[in-house]
This record gives sequence, structure tokens and C-alpha cells, in this order.
Amino acid sequence: MSAIEFETELRGDSSLPLPPEVMERLPKSGRVTVVVLVPDNQDDQDWRRAAYEQFMKDDGREDSVYDTYQ
Repeated sequence: MSAIEFETELRGDSSLPLPPEVMERLPKSGRVTVVVLVPDNQDDQDWRRAAYEQFMKDDGREDSVYDTYQ
């Protein structure tokens, strides 16, 4: 299986425009699998980044008792 990667601009209708150079590389017939990747919302990315940074911070001294718990 091979992949063809490209970016396109959505126009608000139910079609997905394919650039001509992509169309030339597609087989004339047969089945294909289409994968659409959509960028995450920037607010969501900011939240995930902040949550990860908070998670990775060292615990305070009061929680150090759990570092040796087995």
C-alpha cells in the first residue's frame, strides 16, 4: 500500500477538492482508503500542553513519602 499526502482547502460544501497532481497519481479504478487529518483546536492544544507540564512537575516535599512507597 502506498500513500499520497497533500493539503487542500475546504470550501464549506460536501466535496473535498483534490489537486490535479494528486489526481494524476491515483489509479483510474479500484478502491482507495481516505484518511482526513484535521488540526486540533488551538485552545485544546494549549490546554493539553498546560496539563502535561503540570503533570510533569515534581511533587512537593509533603508528597515525597510516596516516592519510596512499595
